[in-house]
Amino acid sequence: MRYFFTLFSLILFLSSCTGSRKSATSDTWMLQPIVKLDNVNPVMVPSPEAVFYCPLRKEKVRWEEKDVFNPAAVVKDGRVWLLYRGEDKVGKYNGTSRIGLANSRDGIDFRKLPTPVLYPDNDPMRTFEWEGGCEDPRVVQGPDDKFVMTYTAYDGDKARLCIATSDDLYTWEKHGLAFSDRQQRDLWSKSGAIVCGREKDQITAQKIRDKYWMYWGDTNLYLASSDDLISWTPLTDKKGNLQPVMQPRTGFFDSQLVEPGPFALLTPKGIQLFYNAANSPKNGDKSLPPMTYTVGQALFDVNRPYKLIARADKNFMRPDRDFEMNGQVNNVCFLEGMIWFNGRWLLYYGTADSKIGIAEIRP
Repeated sequence: MRYFFTLFSLILFLSSCTGSRKSATSDTWMLQPIVKLDNVNPVMVPSPEAVFYCPLRKEKVRWEEKDVFNPAAVVKDGRVWLLYRGEDKVGKYNGTSRIGLANSRDGIDFRKLPTPVLYPDNDPMRTFEWEGGCEDPRVVQGPDDKFVMTYTAYDGDKARLCIATSDDLYTWEKHGLAFSDRQQRDLWSKSGAIVCGREKDQITAQKIRDKYWMYWGDTNLYLASSDDLISWTPLTDKKGNLQPVMQPRTGFFDSQLVEPGPFALLTPKGIQLFYNAANSPKNGDKSLPPMTYTVGQALFDVNRPYKLIARADKNFMRPDRDFEMNGQVNNVCFLEGMIWFNGRWLLYYGTADSKIGIAEIRP
């Protein structure tokens, strides 16, 4: 495995640039246009009445009293299911995060479970998850129909990418850190978007050259591979340094950082990735406020997941509604949930780190 990734990084270094040189020359590969559903937005807001007994605080907390945002989305049994991040008002890290579950017949009107389904507990992950919590899930199905979640554990010092699995979306088994090697366990890591294919309304992880692949990171964009969707190995150079596959661009909407959105989608033209981006206060897009979070699109080679082949020069979703511009963090559209449902793509995104919005793409 180490030789495999060293070879990949050498090819990447010699053959491709991850900066501003890579841009789209045609828009035929993109999913567009994105239309926000203003008549129903925001589609989800905090529920101050939801109470949960925290096994670590040993008391009841209003676990999603402050904010709900950054949801994953899947289709199961003909319903749309959101796994979303909820925050309380307790603790020293601006609230502890837990992951809640809601479902809907139409993808718009959601019914929440009263308690979270994934949260810090008295388990082996406590040291990584407490007391910042469990954040920003992305969920796909494996080849055995088991649901695989990538999520971020935050202990107040470092964010670490983690893996959990479930058969029913209600009960989750934590598998620990995605990067479990001793040299990587203290690596700042988050936002794991697994490469998937679509069969009708089912989004399933797909192998490329006998490996599963995942884009991740919240500064540069990085890549990792896996045999089983549980243990992952990052792409590194010969010295063991992380090898980026896409980087911020001076003067663009993605000048401060790039971060994966939902799963990466296999298409006939390549691996399509929606990504979240922040605008640099110093050298960004002057038409956007500093640190505005918008959504972009990129395309990677279907046989060489490390090779960036196209990248849009303009964002496809930006905060321009009041609930997107004002909240816990102003000027944020942050996309994590994406499903194919009733002949259209439905996109679920966090707004100002406070509420959840919905948009659609019709073919």
